[in-house]
Amino acid sequence: LSASPPALLLLLSLLGLAAAGKLLVVPADGSHWLSMKEVVDVLGQKGHEVVVVAPEVTMRIKPSKNFVMKRYPVPYTEEDMKKEFQAFFHFSFEQGSFLERFVKAYKGIQRITNIGVAGCGHLLQNKDLMKYLEESKFDAILTDPVVLCGAILAKHLSLPAVYFLRGMPCGLDFDATQCPKPPSYVPRGFTQFTDHMTFLQRVKNLLHDIPDLFICDFAFEPFSKLASEFLQQDVTVQDLLRQASVWLQRSEFVLEYPRPLMPNIIPIGGVNCAHKELPQ
Repeated sequence: LSASPPALLLLLSLLGLAAAGKLLVVPADGSHWLSMKEVVDVLGQKGHEVVVVAPEVTMRIKPSKNFVMKRYPVPYTEEDMKKEFQAFFHFSFEQGSFLERFVKAYKGIQRITNIGVAGCGHLLQNKDLMKYLEESKFDAILTDPVVLCGAILAKHLSLPAVYFLRGMPCGLDFDATQCPKPPSYVPRGFTQFTDHMTFLQRVKNLLHDIPDLFICDFAFEPFSKLASEFLQQDVTVQDLLRQASVWLQRSEFVLEYPRPLMPNIIPIGGVNCAHKELPQ
């Protein structure tokens, strides 16, 4: 599925074919939201009741006539958030050894995660908003799991979860879906390898999986702790990710190397690009 209409049909099918549905949307900020907004706007135009829950402090998430916006206060400023995001994306274009980039990536992911956890904690503690969400009887939740607050809400509200994402750090999306990622031809991050590798390159590609065994455990542990405290049960990051009914991944194999997909992973590359309306 390389354009938005199939993805929209998939979402609509989750909400019911005969009547309009009620969708809760918990997005991630920045470019993540710009991609998701394309789908959310069209769902609202189709007659579905869409409620977007977002912090009072955001960079890109703005109100729209196509959905209802519910905001909640957070303990950080817009300047704080911009500073952390700019530092993280600046690192993405830096050169250096694998170890240098690995350490910077770890610190960047951890700082951004801390902002997400702080905001999510204030959402979960907002009694009035949580009461509204619990009483609204949504049909499904659409969220970007790079910030796991939507996943926590999906578990709390017992809602079918649709994950809309570009990818997860450390291959968490592979692990959660039990999706194969053979190092013989699926290049790992920061390796700059292609899907045609020599034997030594494949060995090095395999070794790049070792840091992933612990980097994201540390970086995403605050979400696990927050979820466990709120839900009053032991919850891991993988528990939150595994509950997804459908993964809508903004992957496009024209621009990246093919890899295995599980049945509930739907590639929707190009969904956020301008497109002409298709004939009937």
